[in-house]
Amino acid sequence: MSAQQPAMSPSDLPVEVALDLATGPRRAEADELLALFRELSGEEPVVWAGRIVGFGEVEYRYESGHSGRAPLLAFATGPRQHTIYLANDFAERWPDLLERLGPHRASKVCLYLTRLSKVDQDVLRLLLERSLADTLSPDA
Repeated sequence: MSAQQPAMSPSDLPVEVALDLATGPRRAEADELLALFRELSGEEPVVWAGRIVGFGEVEYRYESGHSGRAPLLAFATGPRQHTIYLANDFAERWPDLLERLGPHRASKVCLYLTRLSKVDQDVLRLLLERSLADTLSPDA
């Protein structure tokens, strides 16, 4: 019996397949996100977990002993929203940026944007840069 692949792992799925989950104006915004994430990470995109477009890779281990791998930066896009994956507790840590971002929702690690065109692109870039720096930090 072969070992089951972890849910959060890279795949050979073409990036276009994941991006095409968005339609209409969101599809063009997905291309904008792709360019921005590629620029900031310096990495080429890979589809993780069948729908997440990830850039680079990092291994993590929690105090509980749970470990795994994840993209350095990642987003998923769909018919209703873009989901951007950021550093743990980003909303509590960087409320100054979220106040200036524009319409969004946030959870522990996800930033949800209905439309990329309605948020401040410079603030989004800063959030991504902080998240990337945090992930690459030896204390992370």
